[in-house]
Amino acid sequence: MGKMAFTERDLREMPAYGIPEAAGYLRLPVSTLRAWLLGQRYRVGSAPKFFRPVIEIADAKHRQMSFINLAEAFVLAGIRREHGVPLQHVRKALDYVRKLFRSRRPLAEERFETDGVHLFVRRFGELVGVSQDGQMLMESMLRERLALVKHDPKGIPEKLVLFPAPKDKKQSADVVIDPRLSFGRPVLDGLGVRTSILFERFMAGDDVPDLARDYDAPPEAIQNAIRCELRAAA
Repeated sequence: MGKMAFTERDLREMPAYGIPEAAGYLRLPVSTLRAWLLGQRYRVGSAPKFFRPVIEIADAKHRQMSFINLAEAFVLAGIRREHGVPLQHVRKALDYVRKLFRSRRPLAEERFETDGVHLFVRRFGELVGVSQDGQMLMESMLRERLALVKHDPKGIPEKLVLFPAPKDKKQSADVVIDPRLSFGRPVLDGLGVRTSILFERFMAGDDVPDLARDYDAPPEAIQNAIRCELRAAA
């Protein structure tokens, strides 16, 4: 198949990330992400139980995620980190939104950023009995998280802001994952330079001003790329 046979949407849905690699980008335990994608068998006393997957993985046989899966897990991680409630409640709230939207992937769709968030939060509040203030905080958190998932005109995710720069810095300082660039590995937004390359050169002795000159990039962009790689290594 020729190089031009794949559309941009194809690239976003193709298996491209192993679970350990994606867990590193998302700062999640590998076991947690694996359970979200593949489910998990466990026992209660002598009775076997099965934890149903939350996200439909692109390639279950080879345990490979697509960029769309990465965006879904990114949003789900935000929900779980901020509120720390049992995942079964999150699952039920998502199932509720799925049925209303007739969608397999509400977390990855632009519609979730509008009325979908409100519906999810309302249903979530009914399930866990959170206060009105708690629901408002969750809705605000979700919208902030979703703002880091950039969509194309058709509402499909096309770029994930993995490590945003400080708000007073230029947009080009953001670290993003874009399936069209560097095989979907983290790059500097607008420049396309892989953060791993910048980090390797920095660790080898190149300083930030030299790297900024070599790549014609703002120094703060180089610094943010290094911070992103240091966080991933930690």
